[in-house]
Amino acid sequence: MDLPEAMRRLQLVPGIGPWTAAEVLQCSNGAPDALTTGDLHLPGHIGYVLTGRRGLGDAEMLELLAPYAGQRHRAARLILLTERIPSRREPRAPLGRIVRL
Repeated sequence: MDLPEAMRRLQLVPGIGPWTAAEVLQCSNGAPDALTTGDLHLPGHIGYVLTGRRGLGDAEMLELLAPYAGQRHRAARLILLTERIPSRREPRAPLGRIVRL
């Protein structure tokens, strides 16, 4: 079954959207082009590694990965393996003492 048809069929199940369908097809079918859209951090990480800019969205991520059509999930995984993520904008919150709860 081709990727678009598998995505469509999975999303017929109530509660399964594009994010879940892509994640399932990546793991179960090894779909090399099943790129996860709607993820909170993925577009930002991909955009930062490829352009150095923060705050990119799904549309910009898809545009940046267009040259890798057919292998976009694999390209995204390789990009994430660089572990080059944007630095935090704020320090982590201090840990509280559990006894005070």
